[in-house]
Amino acid sequence: MNFLPLIERKREGGRLAPDELRQLVADFTAGRIPDYQMAAFLMAVYFRGLDRAETTALTLAMRDSGETLAFPKDPRPLADKHSTGGVGDKVSLPLAPLLACLGLRVPMISGRGLGITGGTLDKLESIPGFRTALSATDVVEIVQRVGCVICGQTERMVPADKKMYALRDATGTVPSIPLIVASILSKKLAENLRALVLDVKFGTAAFMQTLPRARQLARAMVELGNACGVNTRALLTNMNTPLGCAAGNWLEVRESVACLEGRGPDDLRELVLTCAAHLLVQTRKAPSLPAARKLAQTCLDSGAPRRKWDEMLAAQGADLGEFHRKLALDHTAPVVRELKADRAGWVVRCDARCVGEIVRDLGGGRFTKESAINPDVGVDHLAKPGERVAKGDVLARIHAADSEAASAAHERLRTAFQIAPCRPRPEPLIQGVVTGSLR
Repeated sequence: MNFLPLIERKREGGRLAPDELRQLVADFTAGRIPDYQMAAFLMAVYFRGLDRAETTALTLAMRDSGETLAFPKDPRPLADKHSTGGVGDKVSLPLAPLLACLGLRVPMISGRGLGITGGTLDKLESIPGFRTALSATDVVEIVQRVGCVICGQTERMVPADKKMYALRDATGTVPSIPLIVASILSKKLAENLRALVLDVKFGTAAFMQTLPRARQLARAMVELGNACGVNTRALLTNMNTPLGCAAGNWLEVRESVACLEGRGPDDLRELVLTCAAHLLVQTRKAPSLPAARKLAQTCLDSGAPRRKWDEMLAAQGADLGEFHRKLALDHTAPVVRELKADRAGWVVRCDARCVGEIVRDLGGGRFTKESAINPDVGVDHLAKPGERVAKGDVLARIHAADSEAASAAHERLRTAFQIAPCRPRPEPLIQGVVTGSLR
């Protein structure tokens, strides 16, 4: 295939046919197109975009670049959730076992964090012995037996996306809606799902910083997901403030367990239940959202998802004895330092971007994909907007590898908070739902 004319056509704003995009993906995956030419093509797409037909063709070609998951017939529908990423976003951890207890099968293929965006796999790998690298056979077996699995892409699943994302990350072409849609949905379509709920975030710490831009991305993914036969809808959620009261890999695991035990923060519980309710409606296991939410709430409060969580951990190799021993500790980082309020009043801001950058710089996140992660560092006990504090109350706790890192984080973290004499107007967590119709 002579790839140069396709680059030139897209550079000039022309369209590519589905067969051309399929061949492009196949040749790139097989190593017949050099990285420098694919990088040029991705930059052309960044500036010129792809129409709906092109985006669909690219997504399906990426899905078909490797193996897909094949599940046996089963009355339990296959469903999943995907988040565009944020600070403190640990929804997937309690959601997967909850959905399994509600009669769904959940083959949750997740990713790692980069920059200030936390990665589900990094969080789970803070659990002693937990395996995120599974074969397709393992994924299917665990899902059929346990009801849920949370793992990474198999080596042979959507290899085109792995290669393209590495180039996008290195060439500044990540913020392209067609390329984001193809990257996310190619992996989700490889799971052969019946239903998918997307958590599309906006705000200071989100990939899409404005609500209109997040809605644009949500609509593109919902339309394509439904066009490909997966009942898809999206929630538009606020990421100006961290989700929950903890950010950092092990600290978020602890908070996820608290959620499963009925002790978690209200915003985390709200988003977990809302995602579950939508998927129950999408899979026709509940007739309406109010009925679905009641069903999900009753299930979460029953304790069954907490037991299912341990069952999933054991199936993926976790040492449950060591896990529960670690869970009983107040902290696992060598140094813990409190940030205290210097005045009384109402918390009106807890900036998610600032918190995320601090967690990353403590060692809890990555500057590059090769960066090592310290699972024990982070921030917890975060005071959230709308809370009243007295002078000397704890605004947050810093978990650090050493005193120097704790001191540096302490000075920066104070700038994340704003305290005012008046209570702020509540900012809704969920600010919209995007739905579509199957075709």
